[in-house]
Amino acid sequence: MALLGFLLVGILSTVSSVNGYNGGWINAHATFYGGGDASGTMGGACGYGNLYSQGYGTNTAALSTALFDNGLSCGACFELRCVNDPQWCLPGTIVVTATNFCPPGGWCDAPNQHFDLSQPVFEHIAQYRAGIVPVAYRRVACRKSGGIRFTINGHSYFNLVLVTNVGGAGDVHAVSIKGSRTAWQPMSRNWGQNWQSNSYLNGQSLSFRVVTSDGRAVVSFNAAPAGWSFGQTYTGGQFR
Repeated sequence: MALLGFLLVGILSTVSSVNGYNGGWINAHATFYGGGDASGTMGGACGYGNLYSQGYGTNTAALSTALFDNGLSCGACFELRCVNDPQWCLPGTIVVTATNFCPPGGWCDAPNQHFDLSQPVFEHIAQYRAGIVPVAYRRVACRKSGGIRFTINGHSYFNLVLVTNVGGAGDVHAVSIKGSRTAWQPMSRNWGQNWQSNSYLNGQSLSFRVVTSDGRAVVSFNAAPAGWSFGQTYTGGQFR
C-alpha cells in the first residue's frame, strides 16, 4: 500500500510538472487590451461571455498560441510579475485566468509565450505608458467562490454545456455527463470550454464529471434537476 501511494504521488507530480502547475517561474512578455474598463475583453475564444457575471472580472488574460493549447488552457490561472525593467515595472504580483486567445501577429506569434492582459490588471504590475513589459509567470491554483457552473445551451439532441468557475488547475480537459436514466457518457469539446453531447436528456436530472489537466476529477451528482431548461446555469461541486 505504501508503494502504491508513492507511485500515485509520483504520477501526479509528473502530470503537474508536464502542465507547469505549481512549477517555477518562466520568462515571457505582457501587453494589454480591452480599454480602461476592460469592456473589450468580454466574450473571447474560451466562450465565457460576460466575464463580470461569470466571476472572472478584470483579472484575465488572452494567451499566445504557445500557451493557449488550442483552447485547452482556458480557465488556467497564472501568477505574473513584471521583471527586468525598472523604468516601467511596479512591485507585486497578479493572478489572472486565461479567458481568451491572442491571435498570431507580433508578440503573440509562436513560439513566443505572451500574455495580453486586461488593461486594469496590467496596470497593477506596470505603468500604462510601457505598452509591453517583460514578465515572469508560473501556473498557480485557481481559487474560486462557489461551485463549478454548468450553463446548458443548444436544443434536444444537442446539449452544449459551458463549464465555468473551475477551481484547482482550472483548465478542463474532459467532461462526462449522466442523465438519471442513462449511463455516463463522455462529452466532446466543441470550442473553448463548451462541451457537447448529442444524447436526448430532456426531463432527466443531469450529473457531470469534470477532469482538469492535473488529472483530478470532481463529480457533481444531479447538478441540474429534472426540470432543467436550456439557457440556464446550474452549480455543482468544486475542486479543493
